[in-house]
Amino acid sequence: MRVTILGGNGFLGRKLAARLARDGALGGRRIEQLTLFDLVEPAPLPQAPFPVRRIAGDVADPAAVAGAIPPGTDVVFHLAAVVSAQAEADYDLGLRVNLHGTLAVLQACRALGTRPRVVFTSSVASFSGGQDAVVPDEGRQLPTNSYGAQKAIGELLLQDASRRGFLDAVNIRLPTVMVRPGRPNKAASSFVSAIIREPLLGLTTECPVSEAFAVWICSPRSAVEWFLHAATMDTAPLKLDRGINPPGRSATVARMLNALESVAGPEARARVRFVPDPEVYAIVEGWPAAFEADRARLLGFPEQEPLEDLVRAFIAEDLETTRRERGL
Repeated sequence: MRVTILGGNGFLGRKLAARLARDGALGGRRIEQLTLFDLVEPAPLPQAPFPVRRIAGDVADPAAVAGAIPPGTDVVFHLAAVVSAQAEADYDLGLRVNLHGTLAVLQACRALGTRPRVVFTSSVASFSGGQDAVVPDEGRQLPTNSYGAQKAIGELLLQDASRRGFLDAVNIRLPTVMVRPGRPNKAASSFVSAIIREPLLGLTTECPVSEAFAVWICSPRSAVEWFLHAATMDTAPLKLDRGINPPGRSATVARMLNALESVAGPEARARVRFVPDPEVYAIVEGWPAAFEADRARLLGFPEQEPLEDLVRAFIAEDLETTRRERGL
């Protein structure tokens, strides 16, 4: 089996690659080659039991993407994207990466003629409804931001390409992933990780929304498990509808801080200050805070672990690496 991860230098791409290296196989089939592709050449993958190609390139460049998806590729994880606030601030960049990048992936897979599986990271930002919404599995995507619109368009393109037999897509509408290691990024939802990560690093941080604000979240562990399941599942039951709302968890900021306090003590919680940010709020207020996700459960996607486990997992797996990366 040959596998490509587009966005292989992002934190989810690195975690997915590490998991594949640990397992050495995907869906019971031995991995013969892994390609990691990103704008900056991905980091080496120590002790991988298979050859690893590491390529720097632009996902919006069709030739570069075709080189990252060579003949014989069985599975493509398309994780490359410009995140929400950045796509809202720079419309042209969002279109280039999130839309034209996905078109490049579609065409590269189509050119293979072998109908590879494509696991596409869409987003809950492709929906609206706000804090009171509980989105059903058949809920309509009606984005309130450019990032969500670009992701919804990508879903439709890959769905149609699946219908036509060019590829075999599973579109995962990821919840907000927490706790992200490293530094704050340009996602409007960056605060969700920051209010856990920064206090654990001994730093103060600002939360731009109130304690009552709810977010549909998942852990990096769950995201990777969902990717692996999407890459190996039987897609026949999906029929035309290739979009999956995975079983995340709805949590208020207060509940997140309670989890932080239960694991790391009240001094960690005290490092979070509430400073309203109208620009961030204007983006995130339209995102739904809960999904039914019954279809995903029936299709075998595993449940999200409790919030306290998310905090403990970050401490065990990513805290010291983040501390070193940031020189703390």
